[in-house]
Amino acid sequence: MADAAENRYVEGPSARFTYRRMGQRRGVPLVLLHRFRGTIDWWDPEFLDYLAAEHDVIVFDNVGIGYTTGEPCDSLEGFAEGAIEFIEALGLAQAELLGWSLGGIVAQHVALRRPELVRKLIVAGSSPAAWVPGAPPMSEKVLGIMSKPDGGDLDDTTYLFYPETDAGRAAAREHFAHVSTRLAAGGPGISEAAAKGLLTAVAKLLERPFDQARAELEAIKHPVLYANGVHDVMLPAHASYVAVQHLDSATLILYSDAGHAFLFQHAKTFATEVTNFLAA
Repeated sequence: MADAAENRYVEGPSARFTYRRMGQRRGVPLVLLHRFRGTIDWWDPEFLDYLAAEHDVIVFDNVGIGYTTGEPCDSLEGFAEGAIEFIEALGLAQAELLGWSLGGIVAQHVALRRPELVRKLIVAGSSPAAWVPGAPPMSEKVLGIMSKPDGGDLDDTTYLFYPETDAGRAAAREHFAHVSTRLAAGGPGISEAAAKGLLTAVAKLLERPFDQARAELEAIKHPVLYANGVHDVMLPAHASYVAVQHLDSATLILYSDAGHAFLFQHAKTFATEVTNFLAA
């Protein structure tokens, strides 16, 4: 069970990485890359359990984030290098990558920099590494919540991750109940330095020209599964639709009643989609 998975540690050149590993020790491991301001305590254990029923699942904190030591990164390149360092420190010859939100952008960059290290990519609630033309701009409310020193309260997180519907609010309450055990244990959150680095990295991404991001998408030759919620207020589903048009081998799944955290709202369904995609 994901809730019972213990912290493990591995030394890399720039950090002592903290990770948890669960599930089937067979095949290519599935490494998960987290969202903006996320630590391993924020992964929904129900979703992890569904994945671990079929896969060797690894979650970790990147350099300077949460439980992992080191100087926090402030760029896409830095986060990608951290993920590569972690994968190599574990001695993995290859990995499947599932990145949520900022983690999805990082996962794509890992595949660009080290294509031989990645077998397949799942990009969840994410986008190309730039703001996509035609997508609605990120609202002042979203930017304001992202900039709060403490990352906002549960009402803020609910707004960012779930639709403003009865079903969305119920899904949010369920998700928070799932992660409450880990969070109540008092593990490290996001430090002020790490938060500043994350905000700087996002600001740099928003300034990148889309032509550069499009060229990067076209250079990715791995099979890619893109997925999103139609009501995502952070990274609009339009970005996912545009991204798959520039990938060689991509599938797009959209959830009409969900937002940024569709993967927890539809945990079993999406985990099945991931399993089917990786098995193909």
